[in-house]
This record gives sequence, C-alpha cells and structure tokens, in this order.
Amino acid sequence: MKDYMIRAIAANDQIRAFAITSRQLTETARMNHNTSPEITAALGRSMSAALMMGMMMDGDKDLLTLQFRGDGPAKGFTVTADSHGNVKGFAHNPQVTLPPRDGKLNVGGTIGNGFLTVIRDIGLKEPYVGTVQLMTGEIAEDLTYYFASSEQTPSSVGLGVLMNKENTVRVAGGFIIQLMPDTDDETITKLENNLTGIPPVTTMLEEGNTPEDMLQRVLAGFDVKVTEKKDVRFKCDCSRERVENSLATLKDADLDDIISDNKPVEVRCQFCNKAYNFTIDEIKAMKENRKKATDD
Repeated sequence: MKDYMIRAIAANDQIRAFAITSRQLTETARMNHNTSPEITAALGRSMSAALMMGMMMDGDKDLLTLQFRGDGPAKGFTVTADSHGNVKGFAHNPQVTLPPRDGKLNVGGTIGNGFLTVIRDIGLKEPYVGTVQLMTGEIAEDLTYYFASSEQTPSSVGLGVLMNKENTVRVAGGFIIQLMPDTDDETITKLENNLTGIPPVTTMLEEGNTPEDMLQRVLAGFDVKVTEKKDVRFKCDCSRERVENSLATLKDADLDDIISDNKPVEVRCQFCNKAYNFTIDEIKAMKENRKKATDD
C-alpha cells in the first residue's frame, strides 16, 4: 500500500479526523539510520503523527517539529514535517535495544522520563512552542496529553509500527481524532465506546485496512466525509551548499584545526545520514572567501 494520509470530518463537523499509512517512509528512515526495532518504532510513530499534525497547518512554508527528550538510553529524537506530506527524522542513539515489555517493543523504555516539545513555525516572528512532560514515552499517549493540556483539544491518538523478523517494517501508520468545541454528550459517549472496542493500529493495518477503513472503524455509526487525501514521504532538504554554508560559519580556530589535520572532512546530515565530503583545499577556500568578505 502506498504511503498516504487523509483528513475527514464527522458528526456534523463536531469531529475532525486524520489517518495515515506510512510503512515505506518508516522503512526509509530505518535504512538511512540503521535503527534498532525500538527506535524504528519510535521514529515511525512520531513521523506518522508529525505528518498528520502538519496536515492541520495551512501555509506552504509551515513546519511542525516534534522533539522527544528523555533520560533513557535513546536520549531522544526529532522529527519535522511540512504541510505538503514531507517528513524527516533522526534519533540521537539509533541502535538502542531493550527487552520487550508486555510482549511488545519497549519504546517508552528507550526514551525514559523527559519532555515532548512541539514547535509550530507558521511564518510569524517567533514559532509557537509547547512543552509537556512525557506520560509514557510511547508517543501516542504523550501526544494525546499534549493536545489536551497545551491546545485544549480533546483528542485520541493511535499510532503503531510492526516489524518483520528480519528487522524491516511490516506496517506503520495511525490516526488522530479530535473533538471540536461544543461537541454534544451523545457524540462524545458514542466515540468513547468506539475507541474502547477497536483493535490496535498495527492489527488494523495488517488486516489490510486503509486509512479510510481505519476511520470507518474508529468512527463507526457516524457520517464520515473525507475532505483531503495526500501522499506522504520521507524527504530531507539537505544539500552540499547548505552543509558548506554551515562549515563556513565555524570559527577560524576550528577551520585551522581541520586544515592542520590535512585530511578530507566528511559531514553527515543528521536527518538522512547522507555524507558530504570536502577536501582541505575546499576548507582553505572557505576560510579565504570569508576573510575577503570581511575585508570588503
């Protein structure tokens, strides 16, 4: 199934909903960073959520970033999505493995106790930043808490990643259900009953359910109208020029240290792990060009 997500409304606009299937982009992240199953699951869940939250934004240049920071062995990870279905992400320690917890990947244990920060850059002078304490480190529960406490939007977040035995991604995806202001009690009760009875996200995806199918199950008994469908992908916007500009901002002493080592420099992008190589002559040229610019 091709990676894509949908936006929908239900219950006479009292409910807005999002759902996604993201196996391919999660597998891309796994291959880029050679992640362990636990970190693959953490990144996959987070990227699915970030993409759906990115779909909530309207501007062409809007960006949504999720930062998880904890005292667990993974230390944390970062994912960034835009409003066009592009996402990228990395973990500080991509090879963390832990014994299973309750027969499942121990994602929460890899992150430990810490904080979730959500950054929405919508083109204003300062981005919106919201930070909450991690509830479980399992991603979905933490985002549910974030929506309720920071955005005052009652929400239900379901996310999942299922791995094959050879450590490739079998299925990945999820949903976000949100109640709009003044939702009536009957709608709330009906939705709560639905959420209690649905199977895990990975079960629904493994059964072949599409994002549309998942929302029909979560919102059973409601009139569900899909209003938008969008392809999603892992896409990094790094380039040699951007990396070169970053190197050129180093202090003269740091550039001198690189030059004195007399060895080519390799710089890897945090998000996609692509390597960029620079010769000593190129490093010298960066320093010289900066000196000319300063003199002028």
